[in-house]
Amino acid sequence: MMEIRPYRPGDLDALHDICLKTGDNGADGTHLYADHRIIGEIFAAPYAVLEPQHAFVAEDELGVGGYILGAADTRAFEARCEAEWWPALRARYADTAHVPSWKRTREQWDAYYIHHPPPNPQAVVEIAPAHLHIDLLPRLQGRGVGKALMDRWLAAIGGPAHLGCQAPNHRAQRFYERYGWRRLEGVEPKAVVWMTHGV
Repeated sequence: MMEIRPYRPGDLDALHDICLKTGDNGADGTHLYADHRIIGEIFAAPYAVLEPQHAFVAEDELGVGGYILGAADTRAFEARCEAEWWPALRARYADTAHVPSWKRTREQWDAYYIHHPPPNPQAVVEIAPAHLHIDLLPRLQGRGVGKALMDRWLAAIGGPAHLGCQAPNHRAQRFYERYGWRRLEGVEPKAVVWMTHGV
């Protein structure tokens, strides 16, 4: 039996695991990382720790296999991360700015991100202040779990939201479009497909 429920602190390791195993444009990214936690420290853990009221998980008999996380106010969340989240990670992970961008490994790119987190585009934030991340392990995909998580999160936010999807992740884009998310054209960077809902 599958249950959608609010995030609990004991779920944090599962969130890290899911983020890693879906981190290669929706596929298992384990092979890309020697440090299996770094990607989750960017795209999962800060939401769960700093904004747990907007974090939900999908749990079945095997445990937590999916999540939806996000921030109601993107700019406020970015500022809070700068004050409360990134400093400890910057002490743990060295800045890789000295490595030419075309030579950086995926892990080096994530270390660079920790030291130079890009703000979400102003053009997107202006029309949809909230944003989210959603990931499901393969065993929960294609079962309506993504829709159930999205329903729960959007109801909790109660307003317009946006997300950024890596351009090669066509499966995720099809899911979002079926749900009713709309693409925003002409928003940089082009490696990301920006989408809004409730606008």
